[in-house]
Amino acid sequence: MASKRDYYEVLGVPKNAGEDEIKKAYRKLAMKYHPDRNQGDAATEAEAKFKEAKEAYEMLSDADKRAAYDQYGHAGVDPNMRGGMGGGPEGFGGFAEAFGDIFGDVFGGGAGARRGGGRQVFRGSDLSYAMEITLEEAAEGKDAQIRIPSWDECGTCHGNGAKPGTKPITCTTCHGSGAVQMRQGFFSVQQTCPQCRGTGKIIPEPCPTCHGQGKVKNNKTLEVKIPAGIDDGMRIRSTGNGEPGTNGGPPGDLYIEIRLKKNEVFERDGDDLHCMVSVSMTTAALGGEIEVPTLKGPAAIDIPEGTQSGKQFRLRGKGIKGVRSSYPGDLYCHIRVETPVKLTEYQRKLLKDLDESLKKGGDKHSPQEKGWLDKAKEFFS
Repeated sequence: MASKRDYYEVLGVPKNAGEDEIKKAYRKLAMKYHPDRNQGDAATEAEAKFKEAKEAYEMLSDADKRAAYDQYGHAGVDPNMRGGMGGGPEGFGGFAEAFGDIFGDVFGGGAGARRGGGRQVFRGSDLSYAMEITLEEAAEGKDAQIRIPSWDECGTCHGNGAKPGTKPITCTTCHGSGAVQMRQGFFSVQQTCPQCRGTGKIIPEPCPTCHGQGKVKNNKTLEVKIPAGIDDGMRIRSTGNGEPGTNGGPPGDLYIEIRLKKNEVFERDGDDLHCMVSVSMTTAALGGEIEVPTLKGPAAIDIPEGTQSGKQFRLRGKGIKGVRSSYPGDLYCHIRVETPVKLTEYQRKLLKDLDESLKKGGDKHSPQEKGWLDKAKEFFS
């Protein structure tokens, strides 16, 4: 199994980077490697880098997780490495969890907790659900319905996993305790019974409907509230809607990951929006009022006389109010001067006459052109 890269290296930030720097670095990588922007042969590599960047941001943007990572590395935040965050017995934290699998049962703890009868119980796995929403829905928020898997008690065996007319029997290996002891020298270590897998019961004839699980998989509709201002890559946690636990253990959680659909007009950058606005050559030259799109409807801006292509206009408060923001962001309109096409002979003559007139005026009508020509002459000389 390949080792994980350093989270700071993944985001390309120093270890003393602030929250804003980490957030900015993640957004840049997320936009670069988002699955919607990478298709074909590059899709697999881009998806892996997108997930890697998202994991790094989730860890470094959380103060507690970042502190644990800075002190213990990946072992401080990865639950699969059993050294992650969380307080273990007697305040040893990651140390106690790291050795819980081996010695936990000796002291009555460990990953598999025990309830009455000695059976081990396990928390269910978390589930992930990807939800695509539009930019408008992200800005305003919405109530949505999703279909997720659920598990119900088997109607054939009524949950005991045995074929009708039969019943489970006590495991002969662990005698119903769900665990066996292994001795080596003066050590005595308890492990989950390999015969019954911690249930304390054996099912000689499994139920034909649920195959001995005691539950069947169905689907259920879940109401989800998408908060206004949510951004691409953010997750919503739905507690208890993951996979069910084992032997009465608590269920896992459902994580709904938000993915923004590509917008034909706007591009989001945090709470700010950017859009390209085309204006005619005459409007750019003479000035005038034009309409630009916003999420709340059209707005008017004044184009000064002599506006050049690439000029940027800022509309304050016309962006998006983020989930954790106090004020909405801004809208940046980038001007693109459009050159007329498919001219008639009369229009061509007018432009030629205008060009001759402009040339007689000298450099004052095209200051940028003169500056560019001077730089070109200097380069070639």
